[in-house]
Amino acid sequence: MTSQDLLAESIISSRDLLARFVEGFDDANRTKQTRNLPGHVAWILGHCALTMHRVAEACDGRPLPESDFITGDGRAGGAARFDTESVCFDSTPVDEPNRYPTMARCRAIFESACDRLADSVRSASDDALARMMPWGSDAIPFWKMVLRIAFHNGAHTGQIIDLRRALGLGRVIKP
Repeated sequence: MTSQDLLAESIISSRDLLARFVEGFDDANRTKQTRNLPGHVAWILGHCALTMHRVAEACDGRPLPESDFITGDGRAGGAARFDTESVCFDSTPVDEPNRYPTMARCRAIFESACDRLADSVRSASDDALARMMPWGSDAIPFWKMVLRIAFHNGAHTGQIIDLRRALGLGRVIKP
């Protein structure tokens, strides 16, 4: 197995892990939040998808898919697309379902972003994996950014698990 394959599989594994825990979320509760748990499942799926597309863009040079994202003022999203400003870093999730895609679209957009990043990594050269990318006030190799994205998805999966408990949704992993 190549480094490219291992990195791609880390993204696919994070996709599959997160997918287990969105079971039970639907159009009625996808923007529900609870006290002391900022964020909701629609925001998390859009935020992770946007982040993965941005990293993939650094590798494959293609822009965000217009079918999934629009760049507006944070209110331009709707049933089919996320507004990048409503799910970007430091955005504030709101319980306004009309600003976010339906649950089925949220899942499809997230899965598509995972697939794009995994495909971009699989086809990247060794030189592309070693290329330095900006990260805060520093820079890291692209391959390390891909690993961070897998962990990023995992951290947000943990938020979904906490949200499931707070909303009274049943356990996913049965004893």
